[in-house]
Amino acid sequence: MEVIDIQGLIKRFGRFTALDGVDLTVRQGEVHAFLGPNGAGKSTTIRCLLGILRATSGTVTMFGQDAWKNAVELHKRVAFVPGDVNLWNNFTGGEVIDLFLSLSGSKPDRAKREKYLKLFELDPSKKCRTYSKGNRQKVALVAAFASDAELFVLDEPTSGLDPLMEKVFQDSIGEIKKAGKTVLLSSHILSEVEKLADSISIIREGKIVESGSMAQISAKAQGRTLEELFLAEYEGR
Repeated sequence: MEVIDIQGLIKRFGRFTALDGVDLTVRQGEVHAFLGPNGAGKSTTIRCLLGILRATSGTVTMFGQDAWKNAVELHKRVAFVPGDVNLWNNFTGGEVIDLFLSLSGSKPDRAKREKYLKLFELDPSKKCRTYSKGNRQKVALVAAFASDAELFVLDEPTSGLDPLMEKVFQDSIGEIKKAGKTVLLSSHILSEVEKLADSISIIREGKIVESGSMAQISAKAQGRTLEELFLAEYEGR
């Protein structure tokens, strides 16, 4: 089953074309890495997927439903973690996590919530204004992993995390993958992608320039690392 299906996606802002015919398919149960330099169109694609932006043309569906027309209903099945998390300063981390979970419609699961608070070493009693960037990311990650989401859309989710917490993140992705959940992962950490991804798409200047399974990408790399392949695609070689 195709959880995400984007075909011929074009998004223009005035005369500027941010996305120029993007095709992206993510199947159920896979971790799909979405790579590209800053400004390539990753976040714009994700915003169209989440129904935050309306496509100029093309089709964007999740679970077979139009991502724009059915955004409210679809969001109950999706957990989203951006790369720069903004929180309510006077709320505690625990209050924000509970709010996110209630908004998603997830059934309360205190054991799962406590599990991820412990794994990510986050004190939920502290006010959000006291949190570092890394701890703000942890709030969003705990809320996502403690939810009942079927699809996880993660846009640079480990931004601000230290190497130990990055390992916790990777293990958590492994767990939800075993549970049959689907992940769209936008990341600059290519070593992380190589460990986690089943398939990859690379976007440059609003166009997909490479897409396939890890096996297909590795075969095309011809001995090069993923970083070398990424740089070659970025530079148009």
